[in-house]
Amino acid sequence: MAKKSKAALLKGTLDMLVLGVLQSGSLHGYGILQRIQKSSGELLMIEEGSLYPSLHRMERKGWIKSEWGTSETNRRAKYYKLTGLGKKQVALEEEKWNRLVQAVDSVMSFAGGN
Repeated sequence: MAKKSKAALLKGTLDMLVLGVLQSGSLHGYGILQRIQKSSGELLMIEEGSLYPSLHRMERKGWIKSEWGTSETNRRAKYYKLTGLGKKQVALEEEKWNRLVQAVDSVMSFAGGN
């Protein structure tokens, strides 16, 4: 069986992934990491050192808000959820992502002579 390698993320992709994950409801930081990892088939492994600065940046922009709660393991945890502005940002990020995918596909098709 082939060994899976970690996938590098493009700049800004982490914010998009986090916003996308939070569409299904509030989660604490570790829950966000787990959701991204599991839903990507373990291909995307986000480091906590990358996630928390991203969460703080998105909170400053008003895309998400946080509140303290208790995790499944009875520990105090900060839960993050989308704001109205964050929901609009999800749509913008998805649109930008789709344009990027189309552009890369066009380049690869041209490069391959298709």
